[in-house]
Amino acid sequence: MQSAAIEQELKKLFYNWSGEEAEMVLPLAPSGSQRIYYRLQKGKQSAIGAFNPDFKENVAFLTFSRHFRQKELPVPEIYGENLDKHVYLQEDLGFTTLYSYLLQAGDYFPDYLVQIFKKVVEQLARLQIEGGQELDYSVCYPRASFDRQSILWDFNTFKYYFLKLAKVPFDEQLLENDLHNLAEYLLQTDCSHFMFRDFQTRNIMIKAGEPFFIDYQGGRRGALQYDLASLLYQAKANIPQEIRQELLDHYLDSASAMVPIQRETFVRYYYAYVLIRYIQVLGTYGFRGLYERKEYFIKSIPFALRNIKWLLDNQLIPIALPELQNALLHLIESKQFEPFDKIKATSSLLTVNVNSFSYKNNGVPEDNSGNGGGFVFDCRFIHNPGRYEPYKKLTGRDESVVNFLQHHSEMGAFLNDVYRIVDAAVEDYIERSFTHLMVNFGCTGGQHRSVYAADMLAQHLKEKYGIQIVLNHIEQERKGWKN
Repeated sequence: MQSAAIEQELKKLFYNWSGEEAEMVLPLAPSGSQRIYYRLQKGKQSAIGAFNPDFKENVAFLTFSRHFRQKELPVPEIYGENLDKHVYLQEDLGFTTLYSYLLQAGDYFPDYLVQIFKKVVEQLARLQIEGGQELDYSVCYPRASFDRQSILWDFNTFKYYFLKLAKVPFDEQLLENDLHNLAEYLLQTDCSHFMFRDFQTRNIMIKAGEPFFIDYQGGRRGALQYDLASLLYQAKANIPQEIRQELLDHYLDSASAMVPIQRETFVRYYYAYVLIRYIQVLGTYGFRGLYERKEYFIKSIPFALRNIKWLLDNQLIPIALPELQNALLHLIESKQFEPFDKIKATSSLLTVNVNSFSYKNNGVPEDNSGNGGGFVFDCRFIHNPGRYEPYKKLTGRDESVVNFLQHHSEMGAFLNDVYRIVDAAVEDYIERSFTHLMVNFGCTGGQHRSVYAADMLAQHLKEKYGIQIVLNHIEQERKGWKN
């Protein structure tokens, strides 16, 4: 379905719910799935619209949501749906995710964040135990439970999209033996509760200091340990180990008030579930990063491997998995996914000039460094938001334009290729003590696509290398950003 048709269907749902016509329909930043989210608003009335072409996922999400709301669990209210058109409307829980709190905190983990996480694990226990009672598991998709087949799927993704693409040597039969031994062990614990499946900080909204959960359409029956492992060992969350232990204890206190739990047994299985969660995560990073070449997922790999190293160093895996352990140790010791030495990069003399420009007005910028130019990337093939009236006077820095380019254009794939090409040049120039590199992005008017692309590359290089960046938006600066 085209974006205009999606927006029209969501507007109908908004009108049916609020009795008013939405005056704003804003596409939100993309998720890692086919789902597209919009914020619809009229005055103080606001809702989140979703389009998802996967019918069965929609049925699961809507069924779970209504069931959880009846049990007064912290999930969004469903305002309306049209399953034939693959759209639904839900409560707007605001802009703040738990992940944004982690980004603000940086490497420091303050007490206020610990208190928020304690609320999260308390509500997680309720969702799993109370929410799992009388739940219609027949709508679960693609499996009704996290069973042997689910584990096999995760492991095969890890094997073929991560280990194979990373060129890790292993004996396939011995690795299969380890997999089946691990699956058998995991399924010996209590697997009778609701398992969120992707319980991580991006799926936790914070509203008025309280946590709310979203995106649980992949939920199924499973073990309590899996979701807790997903949260506390999220690759980039970087939660200190002593705080992980404090939150584990707090979770067990909350869950034990609802069902009998043998703590020592729970913890023994818990670390095995940390391992299987990392197997699932690395499979996803392999597919999204190594296969689809999406930079964000590649950058997450070292964080996951460091946590796996901690598990192995502390001998927390409760059963022998020799071939799997050898493969993981090979990954860790090879350091192939460790980022470029940022100290070397920041102490280099390299300056990267990043420009956006207009082909129509002033053309490719001159290189005043004396090196005769650099990379020139043509953005004109990318779907142009400037063709549409709401975006004509905006630029590539406005939120609605950013979301348009992320959702309704090829910009993401284009930038992934740009990063790969420019990163290679940057690393080579640092090694060879070069002092200058120029990168230009052009589009028709130098207003939307080239501005966004230049901003994204400048941000990417600054975060990854810490090198000196000079960013110029030639056409927009000439016009004083007035369009």
